[in-house]
Amino acid sequence: MPLPRPPLILAAVHTSAALLAATSLTHTLYTGLREPPVALAFGLLVAMGELSRWNGNRTAGLRETAPLGAAGALSYALLGTDAGHPTHHGVFQVVTVVVAAALVGCVPHIARGQSGTPDHMARRVLTVGFAAVCFQPLYNQGVFSHWGGPAYALLLLALLSLTALCDAVLAAALAHSRTRWPFGPLLRDELRGMLGIGSAVCATGAVMALAVAVVGLWALPVFSLPLLLTQLSFRRYAAVRDTYRQTIASLARSTEIAGYTPAGHARRVAALCQAVGRDLGLSEPDLTVLEYAALMHDIGQLSLVDPVPAGATAMLPAEEQRRIALLGGAVVRQTGVSPRVAAVVERQADPCREQPVSARIVRAVNAYEEKTRAGGPGGPLRALEELRLGTAGDYAPEVVEALARVLSRDCLTLPSAG
Repeated sequence: MPLPRPPLILAAVHTSAALLAATSLTHTLYTGLREPPVALAFGLLVAMGELSRWNGNRTAGLRETAPLGAAGALSYALLGTDAGHPTHHGVFQVVTVVVAAALVGCVPHIARGQSGTPDHMARRVLTVGFAAVCFQPLYNQGVFSHWGGPAYALLLLALLSLTALCDAVLAAALAHSRTRWPFGPLLRDELRGMLGIGSAVCATGAVMALAVAVVGLWALPVFSLPLLLTQLSFRRYAAVRDTYRQTIASLARSTEIAGYTPAGHARRVAALCQAVGRDLGLSEPDLTVLEYAALMHDIGQLSLVDPVPAGATAMLPAEEQRRIALLGGAVVRQTGVSPRVAAVVERQADPCREQPVSARIVRAVNAYEEKTRAGGPGGPLRALEELRLGTAGDYAPEVVEALARVLSRDCLTLPSAG
């Protein structure tokens, strides 16, 4: 069976990065390495940054997986002088050093089978190449020789900001190519992520380049420490977020343990809600609220004396659905979860036109999952058709169509219960 062809954008980005890396390596081998101590120092910094790379970034809102490696690579691309002595390493040497160091730093991640390394390497090569092309030729021609003080610092910050913007576009394009999620919301989330660790990377890259120009390579370890501490803080924040989510998932399982809902129902609804939310262009914070609300959407059933058969609340009268939803919202508020989550849980049974988007998604996906489970082998198609017939007042048409698009990409199957 032939392997599926990679999407066009994905193949174009990876091919461009590979060609740039190969051309740079060939040129550097032919001309030789200039200023070897400087190249070695920045290479070690980039390698250390890649070794400290981690994959929990989206949970904590951290977009840059190797901030120290990114700052070191960008500062080398924008390096003009070393302790007052002009450098002449050029674009191709910058890319060669960064690629070699990044590959060394990625070896442990590849050995552990972590995903995302090819995309990460392609972005690193192209963004560093872009920054070096914008700066090195002009610097070597003496264009910036009369720039000094604040003007030169602002120039570096402007180039780094433009490079960060290009990196955000690349990241969104790669994610869109792999997942088929809308490009606009992906780019918006990447740009929002730049305001956090991305701004720290740009500032550190500029400060490193300016400091090395004055005091030499001793500035690298000094200005690396704050960024390492920042990365450690983000890791701890991500760990707290993971623990918070696990707590919510455990609360959601209480309805399954008590026998009110089938096993895995809340997790299946949450996974499908997130996919529909992404298709509709919800932001990362809204997707988090949607996931938590979907996990806890049935928790109001714990207040019932007699369980609903199979936990199928979509089949109940509207007033009963609304009573269970209000009970669920009250329970969520008592657990200390965000009031936004409680509001979605409370309003999932309101009239469709009065609901926020997240509540509309939870309502439609929950009904789809329940109808599919009760419909047997032909349940998915029959359930989707029933939702479409009920869109006049029961379910939002745009949500049902987004659900249909998500299911068509997954061949009308539900996410696993695991």
